[in-house]
Amino acid sequence: MKYVVLVGDGMADEALEDLGGKTPLEFAKTPNIDAIAKKGLVGEIRTVPEGFPPGSDVANLSLMGYDPGRYYTGRAPLEAVSMGVALAGDDVAFRCNLVTLEVLGQAIFMRDFTAGHISSEDAEVLISGLNEHISDEAVRFYPGVSYRHLMVWKAGNGDATLTPPHDILDQSIANYIPKGPASQQILQWTTTAQIFLKAHPLNQKRMLEGINPANSIWLWGQGKKPAVPTYKSRYNLTGRVISAVDLVKGMGILAGLEAPEIAGATGYLDTNYAGKVAAALEGLQAGDFVFVHIEAPDEAGHSGVVRDKIQAIEDFDRHVVGPMFQALSGLGPFRLLILPDHPTPLSLRTHTRNPVPFLAYDSEGAFQATAGGPLPFSENGAKDSSVKIIKGHLLMDRWLNGNLEPGVIQ
Repeated sequence: MKYVVLVGDGMADEALEDLGGKTPLEFAKTPNIDAIAKKGLVGEIRTVPEGFPPGSDVANLSLMGYDPGRYYTGRAPLEAVSMGVALAGDDVAFRCNLVTLEVLGQAIFMRDFTAGHISSEDAEVLISGLNEHISDEAVRFYPGVSYRHLMVWKAGNGDATLTPPHDILDQSIANYIPKGPASQQILQWTTTAQIFLKAHPLNQKRMLEGINPANSIWLWGQGKKPAVPTYKSRYNLTGRVISAVDLVKGMGILAGLEAPEIAGATGYLDTNYAGKVAAALEGLQAGDFVFVHIEAPDEAGHSGVVRDKIQAIEDFDRHVVGPMFQALSGLGPFRLLILPDHPTPLSLRTHTRNPVPFLAYDSEGAFQATAGGPLPFSENGAKDSSVKIIKGHLLMDRWLNGNLEPGVIQ
């Protein structure tokens, strides 16, 4: 038996008047998902427990079967694992975005949390420069992908209230300045970085070309090194995680799964879908499990552009779900799970903790539609389902074991 999870990050949303009262998931043309839903089981899952922030870190940890209440230590340490950055027990890792801040009157606004979706090559120049410019042996910056990077504070202090920059897009940052015992040191590094970045020739060139400059760092998602049991020890499975995002790749590596680099994987609309599918299928030759993560719907949700989110969902269906299902049909018995990790409503441009739909399919018929017949794979279809999973981390075990009976699972 082969097991495949396909995640459309942030794919869930809310009904929009511009779409005739439909959600983007309902409005988008998804013939492959629709066909699978007619033969599978649609249910509803809560991926973010009460008391946790509705981030991709918590939500994807749940999807992979790990209880956030037991295993979550922060976002950045998971990204450090993917990037090959070794953390000592008392080191604190921070997610470090390159962002665009804009001064308007007396206020400073978060204009772009991606710094114009800066390329990895340009970002590496800036991150390397920060290591030379900030003369503090306690801190080091590590380049990642596009705007997503890492800062490690050796024997550091993570006691600070920090806000994800995508949560405050187009807002004044006045109410989101770091607070807590570690805040003064964090602000000092941020201010020093701003002086360096503003004057950097690369940013001067970007501004002349009308491109958003990476004129500040933004630190968040801090935490210490986590430890989780592997898929081999839990489920006797080996396989791969396929993602452009260090966060998800880091989870996979901690779980004992391979996390190959995919050329052209950007985490956006221009990502290399074919390369991701090929890597997933290659992983199934030697292993039994793959977790394919597609970031584009979430990025489109943060942008607030309706057409981009619809395109991201349709691309997910056309370039990932369709080819994967067709290929799996020739590999023998398999189970397929399709779902978002959390909603990223276009109207809010950030994550929410609302439940999301999941679609479970088994090539041998283990998952059947609940009473009343097949349901559409959508937010409303999930609401109508009799299968409700309150503790999201329980879905993985139930799906792997073919145990998704009607009722509330908690």
